Amino acid sequence: MAASVTQFALPFFDPAHRDLADGLGAWAPQQAVDESDDRQACRRWVRLLGDAGWLRYCVPAAFGGALAQLDSRALVVLRETLAFHSPLADFAFAMQGLGSGAITLAGSAAQQQRYLPAVARGDKIAAFALSEEDAGSDVAAMRSSASFDAAGVLLDGNKTWISNGGIADYYCVFAKTEPQLGTRGITAFLVDADNPGLDASEQIAVMAPHPLATLRLRQCRIAATAQLGALNGGFKLAMQTLDIFRASVAGAALGMARRALFEAVSYARSRKMFGQRLADFQLTQAKLGDMAALVDAAALLTYRAAWLRDCVGTATPEQAQAYSAQAAMAKMVATENAQRVIDMALQLHGGQGVRVGTKVESLYRDIRSLRIYEGATEVQQLIIGKSVLKG
Repeated sequence: MAASVTQFALPFFDPAHRDLADGLGAWAPQQAVDESDDRQACRRWVRLLGDAGWLRYCVPAAFGGALAQLDSRALVVLRETLAFHSPLADFAFAMQGLGSGAITLAGSAAQQQRYLPAVARGDKIAAFALSEEDAGSDVAAMRSSASFDAAGVLLDGNKTWISNGGIADYYCVFAKTEPQLGTRGITAFLVDADNPGLDASEQIAVMAPHPLATLRLRQCRIAATAQLGALNGGFKLAMQTLDIFRASVAGAALGMARRALFEAVSYARSRKMFGQRLADFQLTQAKLGDMAALVDAAALLTYRAAWLRDCVGTATPEQAQAYSAQAAMAKMVATENAQRVIDMALQLHGGQGVRVGTKVESLYRDIRSLRIYEGATEVQQLIIGKSVLKG
């Protein structure tokens, strides 16, 4: 990986980002984590990432973070590097950021002090609970409800496809407070995992194992002070949180694509066929050239989006729209290109590519979900198209 960090020499990055890539690139290969049990492995990765200080990039410096504010380019560097070595390590890192991002943006001083330092240390595992069975991309279809009374708040409903479900120490839960208002009637709440009325025991098995669960909220009572952000401001808060991390999803896809290209080149150089190396065939060289171009095209879009958020900002509506569109382009192109690159790497490996336990086989399963979560490709196309129409 040391040779591959040269991409961070591009002018989108500062010396601090390059140092970050070098440090993490040296640290990650030294970690030995048994990933046969995804839940235990995820807990272990959070512990290792916390102890080594990498989770400090998920929260602001005021609460134990490494930087004054969340830095999109740092998140991209971290996720690309981690995903190159272990997609599950990347998942563990990303969920600490996503599950605490709404607290960084809208939490009260007490909420920020209670959760963010623990997230940065790896003492608390975070989760973001937005999706429901019939409310994924269509957030307005959400049915979970929150009602207020003299004793606080009662939450009822089901949330599903929740990453870190069952291992998280707390959940950022979104629920309808005024159902008739659609997305304008959603509010966010912080719910500790041991809160009575919360059941996160229903695990979901997926093709690339990582902790997923369905949350069942049954008369789950929380204090009024657990409300996160403004009343009925939950949808905006959720979208702002996802926007921060969208470019970093592209970074994770880049890491997987770069690893697939690395594996393909290594295999092509060593595999002997018909008296020569696989790498000596022009068809192989053409495929590797296609793969390299797909990786670099995605990288430029990803780095541009992260740079735009960090260096131009999103303070005005025009800036926010420009960033959202470019982050959507990065997420869409990086995940789709990574799928193509990994597929080509597997094809180049022939029968070895589909053998369980090989790196390209696991990457083939790992990449698929990135084209769906945090906004499926089709959602990104809509975001980009609407931005183009607005001119």
